[in-house]
Amino acid sequence: MIVPVYRQWDAVRPLLRALEAQSLGLGCFEVVLVDNAPAPCPPYPQADLDLRVIHCPRPGAYAARNAGLADAAAPVLAFTDADCRPGPDWLAEGLRVLNGGDPGPDLVAGAIALQPADPARPNLYEQFDLLTGMRQARYARRGYGATANLLVRRAVFEVVGPFDAGRYSGGDAEFCRRAVAAGHALHYAAGAVVAHPARDSWPALAAKARRVKGGQIVNGPYWRRALWLLRTLAPPVDHCARLLRHPRPPAAPARRLRLCGLRLGLWGVELAEVIRLSTGGRPRRG
Repeated sequence: MIVPVYRQWDAVRPLLRALEAQSLGLGCFEVVLVDNAPAPCPPYPQADLDLRVIHCPRPGAYAARNAGLADAAAPVLAFTDADCRPGPDWLAEGLRVLNGGDPGPDLVAGAIALQPADPARPNLYEQFDLLTGMRQARYARRGYGATANLLVRRAVFEVVGPFDAGRYSGGDAEFCRRAVAAGHALHYAAGAVVAHPARDSWPALAAKARRVKGGQIVNGPYWRRALWLLRTLAPPVDHCARLLRHPRPPAAPARRLRLCGLRLGLWGVELAEVIRLSTGGRPRRG
């Protein structure tokens, strides 16, 4: 298992407790934490796991995952993030799907459950993220999965190569598409659940919008980058329409309108980022 960590060591301890509770059993997997700060940041947390920490000074979570990939010894690589909380059956269910069928898939995208701080009363930003963020089942139908919850056979990396280390966003989708194009099947595992905190503030949502836009506009084939540019320039009318009619937000029209206003504000952030990138700016890490 490979987990990139960028100055989130306070979040790692609960993650390790969740890994200690895996029904698969402690002796059945190893954990490689990749310290992705410019300089190592010990002391590192301890746990009743086969655990080690390595350092990757090259910035970016995909560069860190590649460093972990080179260090890990397992035939199956599981990926999650430092602020995630895997359910107790995460690895067992993911491996069950990976080994199911004849032949079974080579990649498994597990479910990602976004969680607000107070599930009964999510704030506006959390609610927006719940409605729009990390729709893993939809991603899997499109042939990719987010590395917040992804299992991959090592043989896939040996055939198609590692993650694109130059990316700060979208490297998981690009890798999965490369693997699927090479004939490796990807399946969705609804029972392999990882909880991920919902973004709870405007700065958090705006930072994600900038990072994602950098991955879309700067990386990948020219035709895909041009398509993302055209989509960015168009007002997000369809997104707002879905927010207005979605059954999950509260029925109050004012709340729905505020969610639409939030989407329009993020569109402004995306447009500003496109302008910055087109005038020589570099993609942002966060």
